[in-house]
Amino acid sequence: MIRLKGLFKNLFLFGSLLIGILLILIAVSMYLWQTTDEGRLPAKTAVILHAINNNLVPLDINIQVPKIVSGGSGSGGSPLLREDLYIPVQGEVQIPLRIYRPQGEGPFPILMYYHGGAFLEGFGDINTHDNIIRSLAARTNSVVIATGYRLAPEYTFPTAVEDSYAAILWAVEHADTFNGDTERISVAGDSSGGNLATAMTLMSRDRNGPELISQVLMYPLTTFQDVPLESRDIYDSGYYLLSRSVMYRARDLYTPDEWMWFSPYSSPLQAEDLSGLPPALIITAEFDPLRDEGEAYAERLAEFGVPVQGSRYRGVMHGFISLYEIMKTGQYGLQEATTFLRQSNQGTLQTTSPYQLQIKQTPQGFDRVRDETEAFAIAAYLLGRSGANFFR
Repeated sequence: MIRLKGLFKNLFLFGSLLIGILLILIAVSMYLWQTTDEGRLPAKTAVILHAINNNLVPLDINIQVPKIVSGGSGSGGSPLLREDLYIPVQGEVQIPLRIYRPQGEGPFPILMYYHGGAFLEGFGDINTHDNIIRSLAARTNSVVIATGYRLAPEYTFPTAVEDSYAAILWAVEHADTFNGDTERISVAGDSSGGNLATAMTLMSRDRNGPELISQVLMYPLTTFQDVPLESRDIYDSGYYLLSRSVMYRARDLYTPDEWMWFSPYSSPLQAEDLSGLPPALIITAEFDPLRDEGEAYAERLAEFGVPVQGSRYRGVMHGFISLYEIMKTGQYGLQEATTFLRQSNQGTLQTTSPYQLQIKQTPQGFDRVRDETEAFAIAAYLLGRSGANFFR
């Protein structure tokens, strides 16, 4: 009996020692992942980037949903109606649309959403951004029309711009079929889609098209010209989900002729006239090569008297709002976009004057504790997966 008790004691001590070693290993690994040449990352950002950059998890935010779907995490309300269709844009050419709309008579505000993906085939489409599209529809009680557009290298500038504008005209013409309100149309987009959203505001103004009431630009690309931008130099490695090589590839394939770089519909940052555009919300990320040009565009809009809200979220990378289901900061960004759109739709939008960039801090209090706890759990999973792969 004494020997048995001694055995159990030794096993307990061994197990405790093993657990202690594992906890130290996880803590050391997280510290190393958080430490980068560009600065120290928050725990949640660090583990997600480590997982993606080491191919431990796929960078895939595609969420399959049925024809009648819920609005997504925290959206509440009635299920949304979904419709996938193709619309003509030029002769026999058609582009895909995905429409999410609330149930009821409406009319509901319309939000045209343009997905990111560097204008290149295989980098993004309406499926890869489905979670944002669906959540914006639910949270703003709007009809959200996610617009596909033809991509490079087969189709160069300005094909994507013309496809995107054709989708707005189609939405106005067919608004009664989905209970849309043509007096309340906004545009939104992320990354290259943010570039297209800016082009839509300019093109609609220049062509006396539909009057847009607001624009939401998430970490937008705003220039193809060679201009000094510190963030492009600092965060160009690709570790933060966008690399210099991808940006140059996008320019070479989407705008292969240099004259294309100087169009206001490709490089709105250098547009001669930005007056008369709708109020804008521009969201940028600290660790993002596109950070500086997004913030510079906000400043230029303000110079032309356009009401602007600009927010830089600290501690996150390019595309962070797409990860709102696992990143608290992503939820903050999505909520800011939601609030801006709701206020715009209700005619209660207020912007500070003069324009001033708002720096959004990393999660604090309970949100920070939860993020760090979840990051520790994710790190344990990633280390376990790495170990399992090693012994295969």
